[in-house]
Amino acid sequence: MTRVAVVTGGSAGLGRATVRELASRGWDVAVLARGADGVHAAVAEVEAAGRRGLALVADVSDRQAVEDAADRVEAELGPIDLWVNGVMVGVFGKFLDTAPEDFERATQVDYLGVVNGTRAALSRMVSRDSGHVIQVGSALGSRGIPLQGAYCGSKHAIVGFTESVVSELIEQGSKVRISRVDMPALNTIQFGWVKSTLPHHAQPVAPIYQPEVGARAIAATAEHPRRRTWVGESTVYTILGNRISGRFADWYAAKTLVGGQQIPEKDGEEIGVNLYEPVPGDHGAHGAFDEQAHEWSPQTWWVEHRRLGNGIIGAALGVAGLAVATAAGRRR
Repeated sequence: MTRVAVVTGGSAGLGRATVRELASRGWDVAVLARGADGVHAAVAEVEAAGRRGLALVADVSDRQAVEDAADRVEAELGPIDLWVNGVMVGVFGKFLDTAPEDFERATQVDYLGVVNGTRAALSRMVSRDSGHVIQVGSALGSRGIPLQGAYCGSKHAIVGFTESVVSELIEQGSKVRISRVDMPALNTIQFGWVKSTLPHHAQPVAPIYQPEVGARAIAATAEHPRRRTWVGESTVYTILGNRISGRFADWYAAKTLVGGQQIPEKDGEEIGVNLYEPVPGDHGAHGAFDEQAHEWSPQTWWVEHRRLGNGIIGAALGVAGLAVATAAGRRR
């Protein structure tokens, strides 16, 4: 069976790891991003895995470019079964230190890029009553932190936008699925090419996970759709902690996450700024934090093996119920 996926932001970072993971599971993959070098390198990896790939060099903030890319996918690979909205650019710095045009550019890509991708996917899927859109979210879509106002704002906006569209699909009785997969801090290339006003190299908030951890969760969600998935224990703690006490979360973020998102030891390792233009070259999936990044987490194992886990829970509940019934029978 042919399965066709589109991955935006598929040239590097989490998107690149997702392209590899989907290809390894038998998907044909169209890779959409601005950087031609990374896009073509990712497509070569898809083809090396024995699947069909398609290179799409486009900026997701350009709605017509995204629509044209979707037309190419359906003409050359076939109907789109899966669309993964995974593109992002970044600006690091305090809000008032960030140039308004930089803030707006990040929002156009990180938020409106998802809107454009979702529109392109749904306008083709809904008429067929088939297909799946995955929004790559973040723990920071539920809890904002300092120095990343544009990113946090965009991820929060994606939550509201996605909930609105999901409710419309339910009202229509549509079989098209939309999922959101919320990520923890990942060791991706983004921290080497964000535009930053910080005095030191940007770093993700620990604990840090390798991008393959997120890619496996996305692929698992693609194959067994679920409305929402949290990846990594830190995502669970962040979201639930903010629900319990937002005021404490404000205080904790203020006290720990300004210095905690900078690392002097990495100063000078930036590779260039990709906010407005792609950085030439193929930069792969991993960033500069391999020595600190985890390749696995118990929570993510559960995401990947949810059906097995549910079976274990069901068996345990069954045994417990049998024990209770037996004990009750003895009391009679």
